[in-house]
Amino acid sequence: MRRSHQKARAPDQSAKRRTERGRRRGPARARDRRGQAERTSERADVSGAVLACVILLAGLGTVMIFSTTAPLSPGESIPPHFVRHLSAVLVGGVLALVASRIPLRAWHALALPFWALVLGLLAITLLTGVRVNGAQRWLSIPGTGSAFQPAELAKLATVMAVAMVLSRRDGHAQVPPSRFGVAIALAGVPAALCLFQPDLGNAVLLLGLAGLLLFAAGAPLRALAGPAVLAGAGVAAYSAANPYALRRWIGFLNPWDTSQEQGYQLVQSFVAFGRGGLFGVGLGDGRQKLFYLPEAHTDFILAVISEELGLIGVLVVLGAFAALLVAGVRIALRCRQRFAMLLAFGMTGLITVPALINAAVVMGVAPTKGLTLPLLSYGRSSLLVSCLAVGVLMSVVRSQATAERHAFKGANPRGLVQA
Repeated sequence: MRRSHQKARAPDQSAKRRTERGRRRGPARARDRRGQAERTSERADVSGAVLACVILLAGLGTVMIFSTTAPLSPGESIPPHFVRHLSAVLVGGVLALVASRIPLRAWHALALPFWALVLGLLAITLLTGVRVNGAQRWLSIPGTGSAFQPAELAKLATVMAVAMVLSRRDGHAQVPPSRFGVAIALAGVPAALCLFQPDLGNAVLLLGLAGLLLFAAGAPLRALAGPAVLAGAGVAAYSAANPYALRRWIGFLNPWDTSQEQGYQLVQSFVAFGRGGLFGVGLGDGRQKLFYLPEAHTDFILAVISEELGLIGVLVVLGAFAALLVAGVRIALRCRQRFAMLLAFGMTGLITVPALINAAVVMGVAPTKGLTLPLLSYGRSSLLVSCLAVGVLMSVVRSQATAERHAFKGANPRGLVQA
């Protein structure tokens, strides 16, 4: 009787223990749910900030392209440059949407094939490319009457390939020497092809983006110092051997003494900044775009913004890029996968680093590089690649959201790169 009584009581005791465990787990699960909700809200805020900055910059760029290119088409109500730019903005929006839906694993698998394809396009450009203003940088698209610049695609492909290579540590706490060398080669080969076009600006940018990814991957600064010194020496030697690059340095160092020759463009940019003042002369009322400032709708569009919208307009542009940089870095720091983290850093740098260089050139802090202002300058190749970079960044956000949901449920997420 005593044994049967104990057996009868056993289920009640086990049920009590399960109830107590459930009570203890309840608060922990609630905290996990609250944490997941907070992370979801933060992720939405960050991605929303990225999209808001991109829409602001692209919208302002479209308005400024109309204002800047209208004098180039007298007698026409709508400038052809504006129509082409607007169509590129619409196509870029579609590309960004499509890119954001592509899984992270697909970007990982496509990285090296895409890099090899772009490398082939750069080689073809040297053989059969369209030459404009002494540079052979464009490939014509048959049947369309338009051309694109493979060097712009090279930046996107190089960032993806370097991120893929550096995403595997091979058990090392830092980047192993073998992968360090591969990353430099992945940027160095397309950079060398760009130099033959010639395109010093994009060549330097390619190497700079690779260095940024190496730093983000954990490479110590002392390891990056040697390649940086070699790159600087190479730029100096290239500038000394090529008259067009040497003229840019002369115009940068002595703009006022060469205001009618090498320093003409920079001096006219200074005039635009001086005329704009705090609030500008008014949208559409700028004078420097009236054939005083060369390349006003491409490389020097920030000078036109300064003249017509003043310091306030310049600060809005720079503030939007700064906010985009902060949001992109926050996305990268929250990534669970190493490839996703490096890819987010790379895509953010692909947009913000050229913007920083362009602003420095227009303000006379750096010599002319021939780099456009992303999302604002006229240039369909640059605009489409910038939109693709935004789409890839949003793809990283989606992949990390999926990873967090599966991690909360205790499952292994499919379609994500566990590197």
